[in-house]
Amino acid sequence: MKNCFITLLTTLCIGFSATTVMAVPSDANNFYNSPMVSVQTVEFPNQYAMKVAGNLFLPQGFDKKRKYPAVIVGHPMGAVKEQSANLYAAKLAEKGFVTLSLDLSFWGGSEGRPRNAVLPDMYAEDFSAAADYLGTRPFVDRERMGILGICGSGSFAISAAKIDPRLKAVATVSMYDMGAANRHGLHHSLTQEQRKAILREAAAQRYVEFNGGAAKYTSGTVHALTEKSTPIEREFYDFYRTPRGEFTPKGQSPLLTTHPTLTSTVKFMNFYPFNDIETISPRPMLFVTGDTAHSREFSEDAYRLAAEPKELYIVPNAGHVDLYDRVSLIPFEKLGEFFKKSL
Repeated sequence: MKNCFITLLTTLCIGFSATTVMAVPSDANNFYNSPMVSVQTVEFPNQYAMKVAGNLFLPQGFDKKRKYPAVIVGHPMGAVKEQSANLYAAKLAEKGFVTLSLDLSFWGGSEGRPRNAVLPDMYAEDFSAAADYLGTRPFVDRERMGILGICGSGSFAISAAKIDPRLKAVATVSMYDMGAANRHGLHHSLTQEQRKAILREAAAQRYVEFNGGAAKYTSGTVHALTEKSTPIEREFYDFYRTPRGEFTPKGQSPLLTTHPTLTSTVKFMNFYPFNDIETISPRPMLFVTGDTAHSREFSEDAYRLAAEPKELYIVPNAGHVDLYDRVSLIPFEKLGEFFKKSL
């Protein structure tokens, strides 16, 4: 049986050739190393005494006696900070910000068992824990901290900002509302019966794991392409399963990269990040999406529901994954201006 995320991925295949293979874009630069910033690995606890791993980026000419504005950057759902988040953190540090990319709990270098578990409230807590860390650094102005979430982290960033007023500005890029995506699929393509079947499968699997059986993993990125692979499967494959964006944290299996546990993924169906999004106002929000992104609907929904000040910025000729790493398409200038003005 197809799980929820794979079901939603198959909905957009009409109108595309199943045999099309995308070439790696010449401007893709996920593993960008900036000569203008310095990077430190850091660890800090969240409120539940779980270690969160991060990378701290310091701008050129860093002066520890100064107070800098700061931006926290979250990675795509199922990814790690080395996939897209570090790139954004480095580029914003080049513009004078102290930035912190983090691994969400249960992923990458952060603690949490079982690995690859889904817990939206904990993901939001990790962003607040990052604010705890940054706000206690003597070189960070705790009144000038912002947050940026890529893909699924966009919805986690919004969830965090709703209850943490220290996060003074919120930006999202290629956002997925992970709740709506799992409840309804893209363009509401998932039927209620399909949704209930997923819940039944996950519930039955809980008995297996309670009795000591192996965990079952779901959704995420396919490990091989076939002539039947959908355009969206190909889009994610071209990032996560090729040298363009492939990264496996030490001690973890590449076979589990991007794959959450089935029994925990259903928790997304109880995740409603856009509820009360208007309460973030008057803190500004910026929603960035590509004009051809399959996820565009989520940024448009958030923009519609949010209160002023808000902006929806649509990048021409850009798809969803394009905004993970294509440096000529990602609007770094726009993001820098947003945070400079807002912080």
